[in-house]
Amino acid sequence: MEYKVLNEEPISDGFFRMSRVEVRHQSYRGGWCEPVVRERLEDISAASVLLYDPEQDAVVLVEQFRAGMMGVQDPPWSLETVSGYCDKAHEKPHEVARREVMEETGCEVKNLVEIGAFFVSPGFSVEQIFLYVGQVDSRQAGGIHGLPHEGEEIKVEVIPRAQAMQALFGRLNSTSILVALQWLDRHLDQLRTEWGYEPLG
Repeated sequence: MEYKVLNEEPISDGFFRMSRVEVRHQSYRGGWCEPVVRERLEDISAASVLLYDPEQDAVVLVEQFRAGMMGVQDPPWSLETVSGYCDKAHEKPHEVARREVMEETGCEVKNLVEIGAFFVSPGFSVEQIFLYVGQVDSRQAGGIHGLPHEGEEIKVEVIPRAQAMQALFGRLNSTSILVALQWLDRHLDQLRTEWGYEPLG
């Protein structure tokens, strides 16, 4: 299957960059479909880390205000994995992951395991999330973190892993946390063994 970009123009260059594209693509029925016009978020990707403490069998999560939840969830605060946008020209996703963990939680990542990368909303965005699980000592976690000049106010919360699993699709209801916690549940004993801890079986 092929496609052709007929026209592309920038329409926004603020916190996010957005363009409008006119494109046509081949049809499943043969030939070509009629041209369509779509808006698309550009130049955006993020690293996201689920922090796990195998000693305490607990996860370290962060809670912060999310504008996208206003009018949809009350109150619009989200409990989620540590995340940060990638500047592809200057940092690798795993470097972003380690830096963001320190900035948002005060924890140092001992081991960082890549889960994988996925598209968030391919209907209108190029964004990919590079997802990881990181080993931390949850006794280091707590308090309020973030960069004030970026408008961040981030509260750290430590939750038993089993309790977090019960909160999926409830209090924990954003993409990265849903994917990462279910991945951890599936690979838990293997991961604990690799990190030198007894499986929970």
